[in-house]
Amino acid sequence: MKSEHSGPPLVIENAALRRGGHGLWSGLDLTVDPGELIAVLGPSGSGKTTLLRAILGLDRLSKGRITALGEPVHRAGNRRIGYIPAAPAARDTAMRARDLVRLGVDGHRFGPPIPHRGDRERVDELARGRRRGVRRPSGRAALRRRAGRLRVAQALADQPRLLLCDEPLTSLDLANQDAVVRMIDRHRREQQAAVLLVTHDINPVLGKVDRILYLAGGRFMLGAPRDVLRSDVLTDLYGAAVFVMRAGNRLVVVGAPDAEASHHHHEGEHE
Repeated sequence: MKSEHSGPPLVIENAALRRGGHGLWSGLDLTVDPGELIAVLGPSGSGKTTLLRAILGLDRLSKGRITALGEPVHRAGNRRIGYIPAAPAARDTAMRARDLVRLGVDGHRFGPPIPHRGDRERVDELARGRRRGVRRPSGRAALRRRAGRLRVAQALADQPRLLLCDEPLTSLDLANQDAVVRMIDRHRREQQAAVLLVTHDINPVLGKVDRILYLAGGRFMLGAPRDVLRSDVLTDLYGAAVFVMRAGNRLVVVGAPDAEASHHHHEGEHE
């Protein structure tokens, strides 16, 4: 039986990471509360995925410490942490949806699977993903989209209290992006799970985000969307002119040194 942790699901204290002789970021203090969703943004190479790997215990901090679900992180990992990797593997689609999701429920148990009360219902529900109204195109693109949704379902299958998402919306069309966002949001609300979600496009999740962690140029900014996604803040962060501009009913970040740092945002979320 899993032990319960009543404190913050994730605490990062004075953390720093160096790679290839240069600092990715340093002095990072972050406490993620139950039910909170934090989006992690920034150009490629800024350390977004490395941060998730450090929380999983796969990369070691240069300084500081991380406590996940009440335990210091270690290389052995923590099965109570849900993780959605960046790129869905094509081979995942060769498995039945129900079998893939079930790996998330009892894949860590030794020996033959032992039925647990509620497992069957949870696996069936997640495999379906409650995707009413989402069209199912055919072809290779459809397989990538299906694999992406199933990897989200697999990560949610064991009802983690801490969920790490590395580009979960990549290769998905708008309808399937919305389906995935609803799955993640429903889980965090029902389980009061903390969520760290790395993305290159904040728009699909902006209405759900509590705070944004923006990594760039070896520095970071942490705050509410309206406080982070501003021309003056991003200009200071990058050390170069960056503009947050209106385009119809959206905001667009332009001028960032890396194309991956350009995001589209809903106008109503910002001043």
